[in-house]
Amino acid sequence: MLNQIVVVGRLVRNPELRETENGKKVSNITLAIPRSYKNLKGEYETDYIDCVLWTGIAENTTEYCKKGDLIGVKGRVQTRVFETEDEKRKHVTEVVAEKITFLSPKKEE
Repeated sequence: MLNQIVVVGRLVRNPELRETENGKKVSNITLAIPRSYKNLKGEYETDYIDCVLWTGIAENTTEYCKKGDLIGVKGRVQTRVFETEDEKRKHVTEVVAEKITFLSPKKEE
């Protein structure tokens, strides 16, 4: 069996680094990825893919990337279930990043 995904898109917002209760660094990002075909109205739609970055990948992405930057994410798809405050079960599907490639040109300082 194989669970591997590669996506390339633009960051929807600036990455923010935070720490879990166990002291691990984590960042959640969302990539905007335009579809390569038009819908019935003749418009290109965009998919928004949630990604989870851990430890060094999270730190580097937070330090070097900002909203609008083009990045590539290689990782695996993960689904998790949790209960909301009103005790409803919620399913979340996200990409857990194993490698990030910065594709935007380096900014001049």
